[in-house]
Amino acid sequence: MRKVSLIILLVLFTTSLTFPCTNLLVGKKASTDGSTIISYAADSYGLYGELYHWPAKEYKPGEMLKVYEWDSGKYLGEIPQVLKTYNVIGNMNEHQLAIGETTFGGRSELTDSTGIIDYGSLIYITLQRAKNAREAIKIMTSLVSEYGYYSSGESFSIADPNEIWVMEMIGKGPGNKGAVWVAVRIPDDCVTAHANQARIQQFPLNDPENCIYSPDVITFAREKGYFTGKDSEFSFAKAYAPLDFGALRFCEARVWSFFNNVNKDMGKYVTYAQGLTTDPMPLYIKPDRKLSVQDIQNLMRDHYEGTELDWRFDVGAGPFNSPYRWSPLTYQVDSVEYCNERPIATQQTAFSFVAQMRSWLPNEIGGILWFGIDDAAQTVYYPFYCGHNEVPHEMKIGNGDLLTFSWTSAFWIHNWVSNLVYTRYSDMSEDMKKVQSALENRFHASQPQIEEKALSVLEQSNQDAVKYLTSYTNNLVTEGVAEWKKLGEFLMVKYIDGVIKQEENGKFKRNPYGQPANPLRPGYSNEYYQKIIDQTGDKYKVQPVE
Repeated sequence: MRKVSLIILLVLFTTSLTFPCTNLLVGKKASTDGSTIISYAADSYGLYGELYHWPAKEYKPGEMLKVYEWDSGKYLGEIPQVLKTYNVIGNMNEHQLAIGETTFGGRSELTDSTGIIDYGSLIYITLQRAKNAREAIKIMTSLVSEYGYYSSGESFSIADPNEIWVMEMIGKGPGNKGAVWVAVRIPDDCVTAHANQARIQQFPLNDPENCIYSPDVITFAREKGYFTGKDSEFSFAKAYAPLDFGALRFCEARVWSFFNNVNKDMGKYVTYAQGLTTDPMPLYIKPDRKLSVQDIQNLMRDHYEGTELDWRFDVGAGPFNSPYRWSPLTYQVDSVEYCNERPIATQQTAFSFVAQMRSWLPNEIGGILWFGIDDAAQTVYYPFYCGHNEVPHEMKIGNGDLLTFSWTSAFWIHNWVSNLVYTRYSDMSEDMKKVQSALENRFHASQPQIEEKALSVLEQSNQDAVKYLTSYTNNLVTEGVAEWKKLGEFLMVKYIDGVIKQEENGKFKRNPYGQPANPLRPGYSNEYYQKIIDQTGDKYKVQPVE
């Protein structure tokens, strides 16, 4: 979400106020079924996981819209409301338009505290007003031009059933209203990603079908002294968000991991991901295989497994091979600074989604926001169709908050289970994945039947089709959160006090007299015991008594 000025990146990454996010994007010819796909993880220790909804509505001429900063709730000002808005569920509207983001921050002097439109408001206002990606770009850039851009540098994923775009934008500083920006259409047979670092380097200057940019995007950089070369050599990323170690290791590394998973040739950029070299990766690539929604859901759960950045087997992973480390992201030992890895899946995710847009279906059925709450590695992605108009209680605003626990809140139930899993990751994550896979496989298996029924209902009534799909998903959420709660109860019983209850045919074993069977006491792995011995020598050696 938020990556502040690169000058102070490493300092601010160590605080709880940083909101890094990840977006993965797939063109329609790079997907298995012709869908366009984008994903987004809202990663913040200060954001509560819930599902936003704005119903379609008509307004009177002269009505105003109050604008509040998405991150803080601060009132920024007001702008004229349009006469008609569209239904928005999460980050997708009724026309199958979806928008995600990651904040790259960029040059700190370009943030304009006098602007009215922040990046979050820009997304959700646009979703209520635009029908497709190109219209969204026009509205977004017009809003910041007219009312000023309050946030720092931002990368946006903008997708409809036919096109996906990446737009990068940064303000012009106090007293200079508006923003400089560039938007690039990703080829249909390609994939891309961004993760809190500007990624658009050189771009075509005379190809409006595939690249749109602000008229002053280059001249403004010249005026500020950020660029002195030929126009054809201009790089948006280099001018407005110069690389440093944090931009590489904490941000571009996530893009590399996605690319590396889908294209065998991307392994050569591992030193770039490690922060050792600065030769940039391409903005987009062709994958070796076509990707499904399930593939993107699983790639949002990536922890660098099987790569040079895999950190499950060093001492920091503990005895149960954890791919997590707690904040801060950097630390010092003997005045030397070190870092933790920052994978795509992370504990501080409030919510994430995989948006699927299908051009061959009516909008009410074609657009699905696969939405999950908490850590993407341990969430469940539920199918919210884009006309969805009633948020389930488990995800509704007001059902708990960061300081108020609720047993009916998906956020709190998932965080409860995740924080159990973190304590004994190698064992508990396997139990978690069984329930996760069973639920998600059930959703995907029932999808054709549900959509066939919805199409039949749609022939008679648009409203009834939306109601049918809304009820279907809300029931899934209620049942799924209940199963996740049972998972937490199961994990408590199975692993309490560091031992493991024995199981047989899916049930805990009992002895011939009906009492619980003696639990297993597996202790730790030989590798971990060796680490203890290496550090402590003979301190714990069992000595013969003479």
